[in-house]
Amino acid sequence: MTTPQTGGCLCGEVQYQVQGTLDKIIACHCVNCRKTAGAACSHNMVIKSDQLSLTQGEPKMYVDTAASGNRLFRYFCGNCGSSLFSRREQMPEMTVLKAGSLDDSNGAHIAMNIWTDSAVSWAHIDPSVEHHATNRPPPSAK
Repeated sequence: MTTPQTGGCLCGEVQYQVQGTLDKIIACHCVNCRKTAGAACSHNMVIKSDQLSLTQGEPKMYVDTAASGNRLFRYFCGNCGSSLFSRREQMPEMTVLKAGSLDDSNGAHIAMNIWTDSAVSWAHIDPSVEHHATNRPPPSAK
């Protein structure tokens, strides 16, 4: 997908711009991501934090504790509740962008599934795509 890409929340109160390549989606099936997405999994794109800039509004933040005990900062619109992105406390230089918050995510594909041991029975996980029963090694962005 070409850059810059734009995205934001459902109501438009919080908007952002992303520089860089956005083509690989990681589907996370952990319980916390399922709950924050309100779906079978959360579709995420890992980027460097300096590639993301807010262009309108300020998201609210929720501090979550992952299964590992590490803290995860989840950012969302305080008005409509849309999930936007998250950052690990120990890796603030990386951002996990919610693919569904992009204005146009066509051209992206699911490159990996993680926490598949936590997946709900009705989730489709393509067996030809890389998958991990729990987490994978820490992410890196291109």
